[in-house]
Amino acid sequence: MRRLGWWLDVLLLAAFAGLTALLAAGHLYGVDTAIANYADAHRPPVMYWIALIGNQLGQSGHFLIAFTVIGLWLLYRDRDIRPLILVGFTYVLAGVVVVPLKEFGGRDAPTSTLPNKVELFNDAAVYDWSYPSGHMVNTFVWFFTLVMLLTWLFGERARRFEPAIRIAPPVIVFVTTIYLSFHWLTDSIAGLLIGVVLGRLIALIPWRTLPLPSWLPFTAQPAGPAPHAVSLWRGRSAGAGGAQAPQTPDQDRIVR
Repeated sequence: MRRLGWWLDVLLLAAFAGLTALLAAGHLYGVDTAIANYADAHRPPVMYWIALIGNQLGQSGHFLIAFTVIGLWLLYRDRDIRPLILVGFTYVLAGVVVVPLKEFGGRDAPTSTLPNKVELFNDAAVYDWSYPSGHMVNTFVWFFTLVMLLTWLFGERARRFEPAIRIAPPVIVFVTTIYLSFHWLTDSIAGLLIGVVLGRLIALIPWRTLPLPSWLPFTAQPAGPAPHAVSLWRGRSAGAGGAQAPQTPDQDRIVR
């Protein structure tokens, strides 16, 4: 994930700062307004509902619940609390970074009735959390996290789906968020820039071998890939009736 180096993160953050400066100077408002007006004029009910369903990929609440369930299963299966820590870290990181940026941006959404709703740093904004798009940030950080959780669940074979998981959801959310007038175009671009940086930060941390304090429960470190659920289930089933089930090579490598 970090093959491109830290300089890419610097470029992404510089692009976000540059975009913010352009908006603060009054540039790009015409582009944002024209795209929002076009979307409002071309949104039949059927397309609205299709877009709304696709846009759910950018809602953090869904991911928090689903990924917590996955983390609990991995806690039970591997006796390892690290997946739950990963989920919690992702949720907190997104909130800690995005909420202050939204407060700082002070921009109203395209659905606002204010005449100057497109302006950044707008003191009159009613809903002033439009910039940057939290939908976009959520999509990047949560789907980066999903790749790691799937690798935890199914081993490295899950990596074959990594490009689709990391690309398709952000594209869907980017388009639908603008089409539904949830955000301006530049909101979504800003969210994309921040989301990639945060996603790369999450991927940088070695979660599988993350050192944890000894007082924490369930801190076993696997020396190799975690055993899959199927092999564990078969092993336990074979050991029913008092006989000890033979361990798989993967289970032998787990450090309890």
